[in-house]
Amino acid sequence: MKKKATNKTKKLLQFIGPGLVTGASDDDPSGIATYSQAGAAYGLSTLWTSIVAFPLMAGIQQMCAKIGIVTNNGLTGTLKRYYPKYILYIMLLFSFPAIIMNIGADIAGMGAVGNLLFPSIDANYFSVFFTLLLMGLIIYLPYQKMASILKYLCIVMLVYFIVPFLYHQDFNAIIKATFIPKIEFNKEFIGILVGILGTTISPYLFFWQASVEVEERKNNLKLVVNKKIVHAMEKDVDFGMGFSGLVMYFIILTTGTVLYNNGMHEINTVQDAANALKPLAGNLAYMLFSIGVIGTGLIAIPVLCGSLSYIFTETFGWNQGLDKKFHEAKAFYIIIAISLLLGLSMNYIGLSPIKALLYTAILYGLTAPVLIAIILHISNNKKIMGKYVNSLKLNILGILAFVIMSIAAIALIYLQF
Repeated sequence: MKKKATNKTKKLLQFIGPGLVTGASDDDPSGIATYSQAGAAYGLSTLWTSIVAFPLMAGIQQMCAKIGIVTNNGLTGTLKRYYPKYILYIMLLFSFPAIIMNIGADIAGMGAVGNLLFPSIDANYFSVFFTLLLMGLIIYLPYQKMASILKYLCIVMLVYFIVPFLYHQDFNAIIKATFIPKIEFNKEFIGILVGILGTTISPYLFFWQASVEVEERKNNLKLVVNKKIVHAMEKDVDFGMGFSGLVMYFIILTTGTVLYNNGMHEINTVQDAANALKPLAGNLAYMLFSIGVIGTGLIAIPVLCGSLSYIFTETFGWNQGLDKKFHEAKAFYIIIAISLLLGLSMNYIGLSPIKALLYTAILYGLTAPVLIAIILHISNNKKIMGKYVNSLKLNILGILAFVIMSIAAIALIYLQF
């Protein structure tokens, strides 16, 4: 029986494409901190955002995946080929510090949670351990093995579906908050909304999705594009983004009931959230929440540093790809190693994870609308996409995402002054 169950799990994970890992990486430790802040500060008032964000996330990621499938290039490679160079360099200029700070905040979050689980070991030791572990796995494992490990790690995130139900819930209030949006027109609430949007619709995922679709096709030898492949991709992306939205939903539900109802409104980091859960929802909730943070970090950080490496290597025409060995794509793996070490170094230069998250949100917020506009333009360009240009539905979702992210960017700048 055990063997049959294992074989079924293996078959399921083989069937699932890169959409699941992309979606799961969106709920990184930094994202969990943002969702925890939203729940603790405003209860269930932001629960509806997961329902609104899902179609926008799925629409943009589908466009990016389709660009990768049709052009056989990552997003950076397509930008380089069809658009002015200065656009590419501006994206590189904004993406580099944003992704490095995101990696740094995630490493710090994992280290801090590791210290919560094993208090006798300093958080810095955990941060160094996780950094070196990820570096070794990314550099030495072939793409298919790395992809399988990341998919298995997604199972860890199922813990977030359990945690809220370890505490008494008011289901009428949950249903109401899920489907009836509530907005408070004050600086703090708008700031939380902007943070949630910036965390869920993240530019680094645009680059990752397109590049990893190219990798996936090479590995599966699917070199001819057809409607069946595009349709399978759409289902895969929907599944991944749906999973991401559910994790976000249950984290806001957990902190929005357990912490908010007990007067715990000031949450700044994931360790704050985990610590606050312990006396209120019990040791099991605390343990599951903490394990989930480490699991999400192990999924998200390879995606973050992989995205950055794809951006650089596609910009400068260097060999790249997780399917290649180190000696075949030295620059690609050296950039991954440097990005991990730079992220780790943020723990030692006095830049707090909270500040890093703020700067990351600002940089992502400024680049997201520009990138969404470019993705829409590419996706409707028959010269590039041929018969696989956007449907009306995708264009509506893309335009909505562009408008909402533009408003969020303006709000983000306004909130700084």
